Amino acid sequence: VAAEWTAELFGLPAGVSCGFVTGATMANFTALAAARHAVLGRHGVDVDRVGLAGAPAVQVLAGAERHVSIDLALRYLGIGTDQLTLVEVDGQGAMRPDDLARHLRRLAGRPVIVCAQSGNVDTGAFDPLTAVCGHAREAGAWTHVDGAFGLWAAASPALAHHVAGLELADSWAVDAHKWLNVPYDNAMVFVRDSADHRAATGKSAPYLTDSGTAGGPGETAEGRAARENYHFVPEASRRARGFTVYAALRSLGASGIADLVDRNCAQARRLAGALAAEPTADILNEVVLNQVMVRFRDPAGQDDEARTQAVVARVQADGTAWAGTTRWRGLTALRVSVSGWRTTDADIDLTVEAIRRAATAP
Repeated sequence: VAAEWTAELFGLPAGVSCGFVTGATMANFTALAAARHAVLGRHGVDVDRVGLAGAPAVQVLAGAERHVSIDLALRYLGIGTDQLTLVEVDGQGAMRPDDLARHLRRLAGRPVIVCAQSGNVDTGAFDPLTAVCGHAREAGAWTHVDGAFGLWAAASPALAHHVAGLELADSWAVDAHKWLNVPYDNAMVFVRDSADHRAATGKSAPYLTDSGTAGGPGETAEGRAARENYHFVPEASRRARGFTVYAALRSLGASGIADLVDRNCAQARRLAGALAAEPTADILNEVVLNQVMVRFRDPAGQDDEARTQAVVARVQADGTAWAGTTRWRGLTALRVSVSGWRTTDADIDLTVEAIRRAATAP
């Protein structure tokens, strides 16, 4: 039920399969395992039977500012860094479709996976999925969307335009332990073709009893009852992650989730707007979602890097709110990610004051 509700919330194609995993790394791993199975199968290779030996090298195209979990998942799957090509991105880290198309033409005739991103971990930027998926489909490539937190934009009528074309992809990854605020160690992977999904992670043993139903969120109640969840995730021993997702969805409803996402994004803009008025603070990103990056200038004009690090240390020691640092295009910045369901506008204002105190301290 949780899988069905979530797929509907995101506007994914009917019948997609779903697995509940530990986090975005394993969600990306599972989706890319299904992708590896599918793209090599189109070239006559049953990778699950013969392995990668002798198979054509799977080529992967990903934005230059992809999340590190993509690289990690590829490493686990035996797809080396020599097979990963980085696609140029724009000023906010979103993939450039023209450069993607150029690389796809170069790789024509080879097994290719395209890794798109919804929600850059630093800027919040979204890859233009309609164009990305269009180029990939034309080239016969598989498109995977890493939407760890950005996929939740689909739940908001005001923000859904950022993920236009989402339904054209072949697989998707999203965290539940971020914006849905369920306990840690909870994420979801969706795959358009449940046969590809189950081929990558399905299990069979004499002591395991199930109906053999592959199943997806859109199947009948009888089919759902027969589903064995371990066929759609890497591990067999696992807790019931779907239960907490169900509880959160049941409590909030679609309108409640939209309100949560909209409120946190408005709060991110509120924080960025207030800090932009500070003479020594620079907002580095366009605040399109819930991510804000702030850098602090040295009033003496000497060492902005050291000044930023010092301000962050003071903010963390202050205890009003916690935020970490990031390195973005060679610069250290304070990185704020607003996703708490209990966060209020008053909390944001207190956080701004704490950052101001840290930024103006001698």
